Amino acid sequence: MWQHTGQKRPEFAREPGPGQESVWDYPRPPALVDATDTVTVRANGRVIAESSSAKRVLETASPPTYYLPPESVQAGTLITVPGMQTWCEWKGAATYWALARDPDAGAVGWSYVTPNPAFMEIRDWLCFYPDRVDCYLGEEQVRAQSGGFYGGWVTDAIVGPYKGEPGSGHW
Repeated sequence: MWQHTGQKRPEFAREPGPGQESVWDYPRPPALVDATDTVTVRANGRVIAESSSAKRVLETASPPTYYLPPESVQAGTLITVPGMQTWCEWKGAATYWALARDPDAGAVGWSYVTPNPAFMEIRDWLCFYPDRVDCYLGEEQVRAQSGGFYGGWVTDAIVGPYKGEPGSGHW
């Protein structure tokens, strides 16, 4: 579990229960930490990636994102999305990935080919959108972060509110 940084949570933040973390205790700039659960990603019922050595990125107000090492992704299941790129102030330029079987359906995940120095450990690792493929932490199916822009993984182990929910645009 993430250790509270000592910062004060905003009044509207929910209090975490036993075994839970508050996204309002996550740091800014974000932290990169080892995941403790096995991460499984499925598309159309098929496992396309699985790892017990994933990394979590924890950032204030957002559910964690989970990055899997490239060798955990089944060969031939993903292709890059040409011309699609965004910039993260912490990690750098993102490359986007689509399912090789259905590239026109759009990006299902992203990676950083040349991340900023603090995130070099996840160079070429992949993170997936839980609203576009089925993502699991252990046996729990992940829910998508609201709003469509962020790719946070919502589980019973975290509490918010989170960026992307109605009324969160000023965070």
